[in-house]
Amino acid sequence: MPRSGSTPFGGYSGGGAHPGAVLVLEDGRVFHGTPYGAEGETFGEMVFNTGMTGYQETLTDPSYHRQIVAMTAPHIGNTGVNDDDPESSRVWVAGYVVREPSRVVSSWRATRSLDAYLKEQGVVGIAMPGTRALTRHLRERGAMRAGIFTRTSEPVEELVERVRRSPGMEGADLAAQVATAEPYVVPATGAKTFTVAAVDLGIKGMTPQRLAERGCEVHVLPAAATFEQIMAVEPDGVFFSNGPGDPATADVSALRKVLEAKVPFFGICFGNQLFGRALGLSTYKLRYGHRGVNQPVRDVRTGKVEISAHNHGFAVEAPLDGPFETPYGPGEVSHVNLNDRCVEGLRLLEQPAFSVQYHPEAAAGPHDAAYLFDEFCEVMTRAQA
Repeated sequence: MPRSGSTPFGGYSGGGAHPGAVLVLEDGRVFHGTPYGAEGETFGEMVFNTGMTGYQETLTDPSYHRQIVAMTAPHIGNTGVNDDDPESSRVWVAGYVVREPSRVVSSWRATRSLDAYLKEQGVVGIAMPGTRALTRHLRERGAMRAGIFTRTSEPVEELVERVRRSPGMEGADLAAQVATAEPYVVPATGAKTFTVAAVDLGIKGMTPQRLAERGCEVHVLPAAATFEQIMAVEPDGVFFSNGPGDPATADVSALRKVLEAKVPFFGICFGNQLFGRALGLSTYKLRYGHRGVNQPVRDVRTGKVEISAHNHGFAVEAPLDGPFETPYGPGEVSHVNLNDRCVEGLRLLEQPAFSVQYHPEAAAGPHDAAYLFDEFCEVMTRAQA
């Protein structure tokens, strides 16, 4: 018998009105709840986030573009929403799923409730008792297309077919949709030490801030920036950011020229995947991805384990047992995920270039990986010597 307000595959509830809200998965699984945030309908890839905090940073992370995000923490909205913590100028998630919205806002920093914020941003959501069942389902079946519908009279069978006709994430070229259209500069905090060209593939606001705190003047460039445009800012180093979509669709010609010129390079998340492709490696889609602030990653060099913030559905395929050849000399896997052994970092052994799959800017998330920004500065310092 179905539990948690859900209907299993093949167990459609038939026609008739749905006075509340329904979450419909492409494999036919249906969850019932109440509207949360804006009302209407939305489609996206159904994923889950395991963070207990940081929901505002999650909502405004451009890497979640065209994804419906379910929070596994049972109580969401406790601290409301403020104007200081967004990672971009808008909410990027396609839809939002929570178990129990907080009835009150308890934070001196809050300016409004999460529900009001979602309505203001036009984000369709659902509050439902089945988030645990949904998460287990996605872990077993994998991330899939989904839709949220509020107060609809369409039969569930038709809703399932509409979900199945919506675009998937494989083959999706999304970086340009979330990146800046025009270059801008984030000045160094205090004395300027380095100039960094940061290619925006869906960059979070805290990332250039972390570089600026270390004396970097950060020139943020559009996703389609050419090698010539990157070099026009006379960078001491080049940074490729996080971002949404399938890395197999991205053009890595500019990055390859950066590596050929031996300009210091640092990439994170989507930037790590593009670095892998520039090295001649392939990428693949994970079953359900890594999304949250509690992923254990081991530094292969030191054996140290970092608890890290993640948001990715694709990964790099690379040998874990030692160096491999690339067009730019030998490279190796630098970090490994301890949950599923997927590649969490890459580096070249004879050039100043490295990357990680996770988010060292820690917004939201632990600060274990903040040293990577210091490493980037050290690499740029050595290159200047």
